[in-house]
Amino acid sequence: MTTEAELLKTDDKRLEELFRRSPAGEIPKGPMEGRAIFPDAGPEGAWLLASLVHLFAWRGKVFSPDGYLSNRLTPMDILSIVAMVAPGPSLLDDQECIVIDYSNTSLVFGSVRDEIRQVGPHLYLGLIWLSGRKVGWFTLRHPDNGDA
Repeated sequence: MTTEAELLKTDDKRLEELFRRSPAGEIPKGPMEGRAIFPDAGPEGAWLLASLVHLFAWRGKVFSPDGYLSNRLTPMDILSIVAMVAPGPSLLDDQECIVIDYSNTSLVFGSVRDEIRQVGPHLYLGLIWLSGRKVGWFTLRHPDNGDA
């Protein structure tokens, strides 16, 4: 079983391999806890950076049943940066994933596209694209799944 703690310590090559072999899964519902992944920072540095980002900046996403989501920002959990959510082909391998598309909902983040696939029970691995270029990774997990 893959855990969020393991993903935070995983290098870019293994994250990509895991993403390629994972199913899209169901579109999450409601609030999801998020963690940024920094594979180039090494295991300890990646955990520290993920914790700082979670504490002060990005905390996750809230999925609504109408095909949209909002990002959870700052310790006050401000909901902002709306995106459209739907199944679609991944830019990485053209296989199905859940696409989080900001192009029609955000002027500032319009060139960002997130893709997620389910890698464990209530756990998703996310891939961040900026103008069609892979730029980062993140996790999303259901808040009741305590693997932080």
